[in-house]
Amino acid sequence: MSDKPFKSHGRLSIAARATPSSLMDEAPHVKGAFSARVVTLYPEMFPGTLDYSLIGKARQEGLWHLDVTDMRSFGQGKHRTVDDTPTGGGAGMVLKPDVVAAAISAAQAGAGPDHPIIYLSPRGVPFSQKLASRLAQADGMTLLCGRFEGVDQRVIDRFGMIEVSLGDFVMTGGEIAAQALIDATVRLIPRVLGNAASAEDESFSNGLLEYPQYTRPNDWDGRAVPEVLLSGHHGRIAAWRADQSERLTKERRPDLWRAYAAQADTDPTGDQQLSDAQTFAAKGDQKDD
Repeated sequence: MSDKPFKSHGRLSIAARATPSSLMDEAPHVKGAFSARVVTLYPEMFPGTLDYSLIGKARQEGLWHLDVTDMRSFGQGKHRTVDDTPTGGGAGMVLKPDVVAAAISAAQAGAGPDHPIIYLSPRGVPFSQKLASRLAQADGMTLLCGRFEGVDQRVIDRFGMIEVSLGDFVMTGGEIAAQALIDATVRLIPRVLGNAASAEDESFSNGLLEYPQYTRPNDWDGRAVPEVLLSGHHGRIAAWRADQSERLTKERRPDLWRAYAAQADTDPTGDQQLSDAQTFAAKGDQKDD
């Protein structure tokens, strides 16, 4: 994925795709728009949640498009077989490399070099806001939704897939994870949210969790909005929000706080700024006299 500037969206393009026609007819394909391609055994699960709210509206407006490839159509034999028993023994079934390769190749047709292939896997690298930002700057991405015991390792290696995990848990398939990843990525594409500042103050955008949000009525159920938010003093409000973000991160995500503190040269056990000597000691180095 490159760090090139965001692209403008051009004219509508027409191209043949290995995608159910019901999905292709729902939204326009705009040349140059971000392309999310999904390979799955259950194409009927898409667009699913991606057809609602701002993400669905953006798809209808051609800011991004979705192509879904049915892996079953590349199955072998009378019963369209897509899996086989694990080599070396073991429980469950494994998706066959030749079947997956054929489906991936069809899904990738016409994709440019800046179009990563992602395999949703519990053993993958943790998905993060930083990764979502990188993906949003690409031309698009192809997501492989696994099933059963997983995918033959050879096809993962053959296509140089990036294995990505949503967390330390296991699901029955990658479809829900794919929709979550697409949502988190597409919302970062220009004009999708409408207000670019909406994404700038969110959790993880600056390495911290987001501060608490409030709205009217100012008094509800015996609970009042913090007075500082009603002061109209932008500096005090910004300072309060920054303090709340740091406090919540320290309490709920000490791992994020340690990473943030290291980057900001802040003592992770307190609030003070580290001295040069402390900074070197924290990094395992020794400061010269």
